[in-house]
Amino acid sequence: MNKSKGKVVRYNKWGYIFLIPFIVVYVVFQLIPLISTIYNSFFENYMSGLNQVGPTFVGLDNYRELFKSGDVWIYFKNTMILWIMCFIPQIFFSLLLGAWFSDVRLRLKGSRFFKTVIYLPNLIMASAFSMLFFTLFSDAGPINSLLMQIGFISEPYKFLSHTGSARGLIALMNCLMWFGNTTILLMAGMMGIDTSLFEAAEVDGATSTQVFFKITLPLLRPILIYVVITSLIGGLQLFDVPQILTNGTGNPMRSTMTLIMYLNKHLYSKNYGMAGALSVVLFIITSLLSLLVFKVSGNDKRKG
Repeated sequence: MNKSKGKVVRYNKWGYIFLIPFIVVYVVFQLIPLISTIYNSFFENYMSGLNQVGPTFVGLDNYRELFKSGDVWIYFKNTMILWIMCFIPQIFFSLLLGAWFSDVRLRLKGSRFFKTVIYLPNLIMASAFSMLFFTLFSDAGPINSLLMQIGFISEPYKFLSHTGSARGLIALMNCLMWFGNTTILLMAGMMGIDTSLFEAAEVDGATSTQVFFKITLPLLRPILIYVVITSLIGGLQLFDVPQILTNGTGNPMRSTMTLIMYLNKHLYSKNYGMAGALSVVLFIITSLLSLLVFKVSGNDKRKG
C-alpha cells in the first residue's frame, strides 16, 4: 500500500514540474504587474514639463480625483454601448451559422471553406481593419461616392462626425473581426452534443426551431457563458479600433472614447498614479460584471 502511494507521489511531481513554466510566466507578466499597478495607484507620480513630480504617497486621492469629474462613468457608458452594439449581432449570426454548419441533415457543401472564410477577419490586424474602414467611409471615400451616384444622398455624409454612425462603424468592425471566432467556439459546443438526442427529437416530430431552443441552446449554456464573459472582458478593453478610427480623440464629442483610451491618455502623459487608479477601477468593474453574468446564468448553482 505504501509503495503504491509512493508511486502516485512520484508521478504527481511531473504534473507540478510541467506547471512551472505557466506559473513563472503568470507571476512575472501578470501577478507582479497587477500588484505594481495597485501599489502605484496610491502615489502621485506625473511629469510637469520636464520635471518629474513624485512618487508621493497620496492615499485614495487619485481615486477621488478620478470620480470627481465624472468622466469615467461617461467612458464606461460609451464602452458598454459599443460592446452591446457589437455583441448582439455577433452572437445572433454565430448561433445561426453554428447551427447550420453543425446540422448533419442539411449536408452543406463546402462547409470547411466557409468556416475558414468566416474566421479570416480575425487574423487581420485591427489597425489595418480600421484604416480600411477609415478610407471606405471618409468624406471622399467610395461609400459616399456610391451613395451619391445612386442618388441616395446629395452631399457626402460625415460618418465619423455623427455619434450613431461613428459608434456603428466601430461596432461593425469588431463584429466582423470576432464573430468568426465566436462561431467556431459555438460550433465546437454544438458538435459535442450527443446526436442521439437530435435523432430522438426528429422521431418525435420536433421541428428544427424546437430542437434548437429545447436541446441545443440549453446544452450549449456553458459555452455561451464562456463566450459572453470573454466577449465582455474584450469589450471593456476595447482600444485599437476607436483609437485609430478617431485618431485618439474619441469624437464626436467623446462619444467613442472608451475606458482604455482614457487610460492610455494618462499613460501617455506619464501620470502613472491616475493610470494605476483607473486600471484598478477597470479591474474591479470587469470582475463584478463577470461575476454578475456568472450569477445570472445560474452556473454557480450547478453541480457535477
